[in-house]
Amino acid sequence: MNFPVPTSNDPTRRFQEATDAARVALEALIADANAAGWGADEMAVALFEAARSLKDANTSDPDPADDPAISDIDAKQGQIGRGELFD
Repeated sequence: MNFPVPTSNDPTRRFQEATDAARVALEALIADANAAGWGADEMAVALFEAARSLKDANTSDPDPADDPAISDIDAKQGQIGRGELFD
């Protein structure tokens, strides 16, 4: 799925363009979900919750690419818990 390129730098216009593009994408996604047996309402709610989760994750860590890779963390140092070496 390809999204159109924004045509403006005006925040209000960009928001409207993004909303329009997202709606087209969601309509197609819901149509595919309907064909697989999911209801439109249940899928709309599920997509809303997934979007909220992604928004929350982006708010807490706006650039996860800067995070160290798991392989870069020493296993013993990276353990969460009360002194045990492995969970």
